[in-house]
Amino acid sequence: MPGFALSTLFVVAIASKAFAQPDPADPTPLTDKTYAYPTGIPYQVDYVTNAIRGPQVGYNICNSTTQNQQSMCQTLMVNHIDDFCLWAPPYANATIADTEQEEVAWCSKSGWGTRLIPAGVLQGVQVLKTSMYIQFAGFIDQTQLDMAAGDYGGELDPHGADLRGNPLGGLVYSNAFPSNNGNNNSFQQVMDWNSFIGGNQFCFTICDPSTSSTDQSMYCQNTYDEIGCTYNMPNNAQNGTFEVCDADLKTPVGLYVSNGATMTYTQPYTGVPSPPYTPVVPSSSNCVTYHSTDLYTNLPSPTGASTSTATATSGSSGSSTKSSSAAGFTSTSNSAVAIGVSSVAGILGTLFAMAFLS
Repeated sequence: MPGFALSTLFVVAIASKAFAQPDPADPTPLTDKTYAYPTGIPYQVDYVTNAIRGPQVGYNICNSTTQNQQSMCQTLMVNHIDDFCLWAPPYANATIADTEQEEVAWCSKSGWGTRLIPAGVLQGVQVLKTSMYIQFAGFIDQTQLDMAAGDYGGELDPHGADLRGNPLGGLVYSNAFPSNNGNNNSFQQVMDWNSFIGGNQFCFTICDPSTSSTDQSMYCQNTYDEIGCTYNMPNNAQNGTFEVCDADLKTPVGLYVSNGATMTYTQPYTGVPSPPYTPVVPSSSNCVTYHSTDLYTNLPSPTGASTSTATATSGSSGSSTKSSSAAGFTSTSNSAVAIGVSSVAGILGTLFAMAFLS
């Protein structure tokens, strides 16, 4: 990809972050708070009680004493297809818009001091491993992760309008990067990551902390929060399939080619976004397929009746049919509206509060 195109997108990313305003009570961005795992992690990363959004609701020191289905652990692991976590609400029948700052870790394997993703909730997972990032995408029964059945969800990332992240104080670690030299007992803090969850689908990208800050800003973009995984994390996840693949790098969200020229799409602050291009799933190879029963064991039984409606059928923009690209913008127009309301309300609310306090 032309260097000037990436430079243009980087300028857009920097401008967006410049628009964000640190909370005067806690001015250090979450992405600047580094802690060695596990001994360097504090009980709470975000503990300032007079901060505009208050302190985080959970804790970051998580171990066998916090391992239960009521855990408020906000330290999350993304390692391998059989060992990863998702951010989801801490109480039942919630929406991401209402709980984005409160999400807790739900994991596919015990040992991290978190809640466990109940058996059968993960209905299809694709992992794409690249030289810059690792991307997870798939299908879920979100009601078993305390999400309301009809919630089309939203974006979670370590930035936010006040740079304190959503969830507040949320930490992410991984042992999966090439820079970790295959050491499964050593965990690197992931400083830049991005996640969407809703519509019974999810996606999660973690950027290799050994790469440049420019690359991390490119591939873990957090400024296109209204156009979902279809554009932010193009994938070929299929309901019922569990696979790990090597993959080429994606074209960073917002970049596209028109009449031979590389263009940059900027998401509008108001209205329903309408990107002028179709995202392309990067080429993949060396795919290995697994049976879910071999991956996810010793998990709690689901509670209540399942209300999952995710399908593996491709859909076009504005269709009510779920896209095979997990958590896709194309699943329904309501997806963009719901996420947009959450994002804009968060930005305006934080800026209003800061203006009031200044």
